[in-house]
Amino acid sequence: MSRADRARDIAARAAFGGGGLAAAGLMGLGVLRAEAQVARRLIGDGPGISQDDDGTYGAGVGDAYRILMMGDSTASGVGADAPGDTIGATVATGVAALTGRPVLLRNVSRSGATALELPAQVHRGREVLVDPQVALIMIGTNDVKDRIDQAESVRALSEAVRSLRAADIEVVVGTCPDLGTIRPVPQPLRWLSRRWSRDLAAAQTVAVVEAGGRTVSTGDLLGPVFRQMPLEMFSDDRFHPSSAGYARAAAAMLPSVCDALGLATLDSGRAPDHRRGEAVEPLPAAAERAAADPGSEVSGAEVDGHTRGARGRWAQLLRRQRPVEQGVQEAGQDEEPSPTPEVEPADPQALHGGESVDASNEESAEASRDASNAESADESAAESVGASNAESVDASATEPLPASD
Repeated sequence: MSRADRARDIAARAAFGGGGLAAAGLMGLGVLRAEAQVARRLIGDGPGISQDDDGTYGAGVGDAYRILMMGDSTASGVGADAPGDTIGATVATGVAALTGRPVLLRNVSRSGATALELPAQVHRGREVLVDPQVALIMIGTNDVKDRIDQAESVRALSEAVRSLRAADIEVVVGTCPDLGTIRPVPQPLRWLSRRWSRDLAAAQTVAVVEAGGRTVSTGDLLGPVFRQMPLEMFSDDRFHPSSAGYARAAAAMLPSVCDALGLATLDSGRAPDHRRGEAVEPLPAAAERAAADPGSEVSGAEVDGHTRGARGRWAQLLRRQRPVEQGVQEAGQDEEPSPTPEVEPADPQALHGGESVDASNEESAEASRDASNAESADESAAESVGASNAESVDASATEPLPASD
């Protein structure tokens, strides 16, 4: 089953009240439990120190834009050096600089939160900020670590997005990051964590777009640079981003937030460019590609005036922010960023038939991306073992990943 199929299945179970965890196996339950304990000792169990970034940003004039921040430790800035270095503060500063108007930011996130807490955060956010224009949500890490049922997690996220959209609040969701990049998590648990997190990110995208929001893939927190420069991009706990890491993630979120606010950007009104790997395609296919392509935005689209085709909701994948790895390579690193597969422009006539993406090509593209992103020989070996033993251990029996968030 491809990641697109898994995402569609998780979102469907979320929508219709299904439950249960998909089976996923690797090298035995005992190994996974032992590795989870090792990672827990290396990372720690504390929730981390959140940054208080509530405030008004920018010295411009006019009415302030209003942004509401929600989610987990990534939203609350655990690991940042100062309140002004969080994703919310950096995005607010960017909007203020681009528009010459102040930006009012209110943050109701909580370190350690899962998607199950989002409906309560929506309620709290509406109390502390009157008529927010955009809600920015960062969520998913703890859902993977705590092994929250993916259907329940996606259902809670969908409920939060629908509630916000019903109040005419635009929603931008940073999907679950790829936990396979966390060095303290040993193999084969790190490989399995990658699969879990990418599957959840794809399912989140399907649910959010169906609910009227848009997503931005945080993937491995925006590219090989996080693997090549771990001391700079990760904080001292080696789990949460540093101030530099948050700045990189915020740079990917900023264009989507600006577009949600109705601000003119270089991407405003343009069609997807297939030379950049962009396309209009069925939502599950766009969600699958975005999960492995950090910085990609997925939002709803129309084909011939229709929002849905034979394969479901149409979606548009844009690469609004393209990570620049040149400086890292010039510093002596030899790892190349994985290539983005070209996607032909959407043909409305062909799309209307619902066959714009071949399922076998989706599966081979996923395998190619996973292989090109392998971090070391032992990780490739772990992935090979995992593939041969897949479905052998029920994921519901494994212990949660380290509770450092």
